[in-house]
Amino acid sequence: MDKFDPALPTVFVTRAIPPEALAAIQGKANILMGPCDRPSTREELIEGFRQADAVVSMLNDPIDAALLEAAGERVRLVANYAVGFNNIDLAAAERLGIWATNTPEATTDSTADLAMALMLAFGRGLFPAEQELRRGDFNGWSPTTHLGLLLRGARLGIVGMGRIGQAVARRARGFGMRVAYHSRRELDPALAQELGAERLGLDELLAQSDVVSIHCPLTPQTRHLIDSAAIARMKSTAILVNTARGPIVDEEALAQALIDGRIGGAALDVYEREPLVHPLLLKAPRTLLVPHLGTSTLQTRVDMGDKAFANVLAVLDGKAPPFPVNLPPRPRS
Repeated sequence: MDKFDPALPTVFVTRAIPPEALAAIQGKANILMGPCDRPSTREELIEGFRQADAVVSMLNDPIDAALLEAAGERVRLVANYAVGFNNIDLAAAERLGIWATNTPEATTDSTADLAMALMLAFGRGLFPAEQELRRGDFNGWSPTTHLGLLLRGARLGIVGMGRIGQAVARRARGFGMRVAYHSRRELDPALAQELGAERLGLDELLAQSDVVSIHCPLTPQTRHLIDSAAIARMKSTAILVNTARGPIVDEEALAQALIDGRIGGAALDVYEREPLVHPLLLKAPRTLLVPHLGTSTLQTRVDMGDKAFANVLAVLDGKAPPFPVNLPPRPRS
């Protein structure tokens, strides 16, 4: 916090975000900024919460009941700097009179772009091919090496057809892929026709798809949705892409299937126990592993900041936030 103005509310941002993302709050609140090179520790979270009127949290901050209770009665809002909010105990927040919010739509295009990038990069074997060239093993063009997946005509199975799943479907259709989806809710027929998307049961989708792309939220029902049984239903040549949440996929089961040659490959951006990755997965063949890059564009991070601070400013002004994820909290006694 550069200059503390006692007349302004204080906002605790649990980890440093791009300066451009702070524009919406500049001059309207004191900013207490967390570390740049790592997540806030539990002790730093507790201390920051105790000093703040509102908190902007990261998706890997465990905002549980104990932390919210330790914060005292000052905090009025936890604004997650993410579209997901499985890290926040929503029931505890409501019970304690604290709003919880997210940043919907801000992450849609960047995450959909990355999902397509992973399909292309893995499907065409770009990284092994580049490494071969750098090692000096490139012996010129060959008609029999590095034969990859042509997206046109390939079957894409999308698990979770919310905003991001729909954005991936639009991109995939541009590549000429045949799109199927599995989701709790059926798409409006006009939208399904626009996307060229056929709704299938999960088992059927897994069995038919050349690429399976995960875009559902993490809930108790979707944790390990892609387990050993689900992987066994997939084609032995299929590619699994996950840009949603790591625990949706059983990493150990996936790694073993890759080692055993029971699945074609995996391209992952998220992991069960981030920043840790299962050691079997690190050793598994036919993998493309990237370090949670889904929202890593400046435009996206600024848009996330705009939405997070719109939530903050509304609540500090005594209004309901524009992007709530819990019910209106009970007033504190």
